[in-house]
Amino acid sequence: MNVDELDIREAPAAPAVTGERADLLEMLAKQRYFLRFTTRDLTDDQARLRSTAGELCLGGLVKHVTSVERSWAGFIVNGPSAMPDFTAMTEADFARRADEFKLLPGETLAGVLADYAEAARRTDELVATVPDLSRIWPLPEAPWNEPGKQWSVRQVLMHIATETAQHAGHADIIRESIDGAKSMG
Repeated sequence: MNVDELDIREAPAAPAVTGERADLLEMLAKQRYFLRFTTRDLTDDQARLRSTAGELCLGGLVKHVTSVERSWAGFIVNGPSAMPDFTAMTEADFARRADEFKLLPGETLAGVLADYAEAARRTDELVATVPDLSRIWPLPEAPWNEPGKQWSVRQVLMHIATETAQHAGHADIIRESIDGAKSMG
């Protein structure tokens, strides 16, 4: 499947829900749309470009957001055991993690977008079916997490939306510096 065959404007069908869950799904869908939309009409080579002074590329951002969403979805179901202990990661672990910010040889934009759609579908299913949005888990060990801090499923979902929005903004800047295209405006 090439990027032209994958409609990046269409979000996967979300389960029918109402109230707070519908609001969370709408917020997630909107931010995912903006991230996917930045990749429209790009080749794999363009999706690999580092068009700013930073290390980020569009394909890598999609891969990273996919990985983040999958990790946090696992956290919703299994708590901190679903995530690594970031305080114990080695340089080799961090080097492997850095690859999620790159569209590596053999990877395609269409492939990472399809992978992202599947991760989004799974998260949307969790939003609709998790028994209690107030369920709390301790956060995993990480230098950026306050020791002993806990998050509810609700907070995790808001974090996924926030992280996606932040990276959609990065993607917009990267895309504009590739060919002048913008996600908005």
